[in-house]
Amino acid sequence: MTSKRVFIYAGGEIDPISIKSIKQDDYIIGADRGALFLVDNGIKPHISVGDFDSVNAEEFARIQGFSDEILSCDAVNKDLTDTELAFDTAIKQQPTEIIMVGVSGSRLDHTLGNIHMLLLGLEQQISCFIWDRNNYITLTDSTHIVEDRGYTYVSLLALSPEVTGINLDGFLYPLENATLKMGQSLGVSNRLVEAKGTIHIASGLLLVIQSKD
Repeated sequence: MTSKRVFIYAGGEIDPISIKSIKQDDYIIGADRGALFLVDNGIKPHISVGDFDSVNAEEFARIQGFSDEILSCDAVNKDLTDTELAFDTAIKQQPTEIIMVGVSGSRLDHTLGNIHMLLLGLEQQISCFIWDRNNYITLTDSTHIVEDRGYTYVSLLALSPEVTGINLDGFLYPLENATLKMGQSLGVSNRLVEAKGTIHIASGLLLVIQSKD
């Protein structure tokens, strides 16, 4: 299958460096104020979605004028957050990878909800990532390669009650056939010792969080 990436830009904490990773054939979705960030940085969204309640009339007009398509919803009578609407739109593109930027921040409820969205991608066999200034997050239920992206730590947290058969290669603190349960800190603050590290698990859902202070 041909590789296809989708970038979602929402209105949370955005690492400006992320726009340098956008390639010409990537599909770009702006969610609410994330669309304004794209417009302000000269990145043309293929589609901008949301209720756009965090932008004023002039800003919304700019988003409309610079986006290929607009998908607007009512700010009150809606079942999906702007980010979830963007994620559903991304899934319809049948990508191999979704990168979500600006989906974390001071609203812990939104941040946790967006982290849980990684599971929806995993169920569709789509590699999904959350990227902000201090974190790069993904979810695995099998094998995952961690690349050195300049972050200090790699932490592993169970997103299911139990994760079994954890094996790590290329890390400062290796694990062999380990079990990690929700609430345990065994997998916190590990480090890569090579350019890439390999994580393999036998069962469960494991959050992989690259982070820096």
